[in-house]
Amino acid sequence: MSITILITGASTGIGASTALTLAEGNTLFLHYNASKSDAEKVADAVVRRKGNAHLIQADLMREEGCRKLFQGVAEKTDKLDALINNAGGMLRRHNVDTLEWELMEKIFALNTYSAMMMTTLCIPLLQKGNKPCIVNITSIAMRSGGPSSTLYAASKGAMDSFTRGTAKELAPDIRVNAVAPGVILTPFHDKVSSAEKMARFKEAIPMGDFGQSEDIARTIAFLIDNLFITGETIDVNGGHFMR
Repeated sequence: MSITILITGASTGIGASTALTLAEGNTLFLHYNASKSDAEKVADAVVRRKGNAHLIQADLMREEGCRKLFQGVAEKTDKLDALINNAGGMLRRHNVDTLEWELMEKIFALNTYSAMMMTTLCIPLLQKGNKPCIVNITSIAMRSGGPSSTLYAASKGAMDSFTRGTAKELAPDIRVNAVAPGVILTPFHDKVSSAEKMARFKEAIPMGDFGQSEDIARTIAFLIDNLFITGETIDVNGGHFMR
């Protein structure tokens, strides 16, 4: 059965891999902000995999950007079957003894407020969907924190709590789950992690290697398909964090 999916942050990394994993036979709304050429490549790949792709540009760090994205979706469909809140980032590394209010606002706007706002806006469309669900992308950072990424970890921790709260509030009509990636080889780390830091990360992973964006995409697909899971966060990190 064909389903309709909105993926935020779909131009690269986990979002792009998720689009390709879910492409066949489905209609995908692919959000991007600045990476238009990358988003177009993803859309072309979705079509080659027998899917339908709609690109929508929006800055989700602003309320009007979230509303712009929602409006772009609502103009083309009256229902959603899945919302993947994937857009996010660290922006830059930071220390807790030199935090700036502007940075706090930006990191939470990108990782937390945007997903919360998109959830609220999309509920009416999800309520019309077929066995609808939401999947939020959090992070291993929320499990153990880490020097130079405390704000990012806190923003993802907030999303973990939001996942459980919305799962209870929206049940039984809409399922809400999350995936917490470990160290995944995407453009994310190209911007914020040195080669030395990546080497230390690798040493701490029992599986002995980094994850790939496809590992997260397959987990998202599993959560869309499994109708008896809600309020759960699945850790995908090669054993870097265990509980």
